[in-house]
Amino acid sequence: MRFQTLRGFRDYLPADASARRLLFDTVRQVSRRFGFEEVETPSVEGIDLFKVKSGDAIVAETFSFTDKGGREVTLVPEITPSVARMYVERAKIEPLPVKWFSIQRLWRYEEPQSGRTREFSQVNLDILGVPGIEADLEVLSVTREIMERIGLNGRYVMRVSDRRLAEGLGRSLGARETAPFFRALDRREKISKTEFRGELTAAGLSEEACQRLEDLLERCGTGLGPSEARPVLESLRGWDAMGPEGTAGVDNLLALLDRAASTGLEGALLFDPSLIRGLAYYTSTVFEVWAKQGQVRALFGGGRYDRLVELFGGPSVPACGIAMGDQTLEILLREAGLWPERAPGLEVYVATVDAALVPQARAWAMRLREEGMVADYDLLTRPLARQMKEGARRGAQWLLLLGPRELEKGEVTVRNMRTGQQVAVAASEVVGWIRSASVSDAPGPARSPAPPTSPSDAATPGPRGSPSGGPGGARDPPSKGSG
Repeated sequence: MRFQTLRGFRDYLPADASARRLLFDTVRQVSRRFGFEEVETPSVEGIDLFKVKSGDAIVAETFSFTDKGGREVTLVPEITPSVARMYVERAKIEPLPVKWFSIQRLWRYEEPQSGRTREFSQVNLDILGVPGIEADLEVLSVTREIMERIGLNGRYVMRVSDRRLAEGLGRSLGARETAPFFRALDRREKISKTEFRGELTAAGLSEEACQRLEDLLERCGTGLGPSEARPVLESLRGWDAMGPEGTAGVDNLLALLDRAASTGLEGALLFDPSLIRGLAYYTSTVFEVWAKQGQVRALFGGGRYDRLVELFGGPSVPACGIAMGDQTLEILLREAGLWPERAPGLEVYVATVDAALVPQARAWAMRLREEGMVADYDLLTRPLARQMKEGARRGAQWLLLLGPRELEKGEVTVRNMRTGQQVAVAASEVVGWIRSASVSDAPGPARSPAPPTSPSDAATPGPRGSPSGGPGGARDPPSKGSG
């Protein structure tokens, strides 16, 4: 029987696995630098935890089942409810503010598509206990720093709005209910103009109101920078029936955009009144990160959810956060040519000219590993030429060539896999020599090594210990010994 991965699931071979590790390591470094602390939550939770936030419909989107104890449980589809549960359990002893981040595997039973798989990893950053825009700015700032550190500077924008502003716009334009109006705004970029107008009409907007909204959205385009957004936001104060909540949304956005310059966000932050975010628990500020171009434009998002902790039985605690999916980030990095195409290579590959020297190769590999180097040797006792090809395939920077005569003299031969040059080095000096030579060696991909030369073919060797082998050319390979 032939087996394969389930639909919507992926294997990660060494190149992709190491690239993902680098990505997540960068996220961890940046998050910790901003004062966030890492947390982990279980991969399985009771399904009721997610029904509380999203209703019974969430069951269709999850990998849920009845466990052996008769409990209805699910593979976790999102982290925020687990974070809220964890905080509620510790609310009496956890000092505020809380700044937590997590990087975890999640599962959603959805239709797989580009940028969306059924098993994925997600980065969550949450701040609890800060009611003002300082938390919003901090979440946006750490997100921006992550994007910059992984090399995506200039390739994304951060769109912001406020749910209270959207509610005010709906009231002012005559929407009978908030939900249909929000749904129309949220779907605007996914449907035609005719369909958009139809959904607005169904939400209760007149032809005049539809045109007024469309004029506003056209004026804002794909988003306005802080200076261009200010007059638009000021004009929205004059719309009828905006109410105090709508005005509060305007004030919040003006304050957020005013502060953007002092936090390095000004160049990336755009006001977009059509931004809603589909999840109902957002209470005010909402934001999304979008790629400026490419296959997948909407990358990830977040916002403020000041009543979520209460929803899970906890005290009234303001909260703000963002969730970043690994699949969309990978697509953007690949499109930018920033996704590593191969796993990091070895620093040193130990090869032997004689099968009898395999124990010495193992000992050398262990010694190099103990010194903190990434080292390996041939486990299949293959001929020297095959070993050298394997070292090149593994991306080794250096080959340590062991020959019996050299070992008797207390030497080993070190070969530069990028240049093909090799030199005899005293065994006691190998570690320091490689470290020193690695600093000065120009970067570049390892190439397939030239076949070992016989002593009679070799040019005059350079001075022992010289990284280049001297002007006379490459040094002789290690001896094969006498049978």
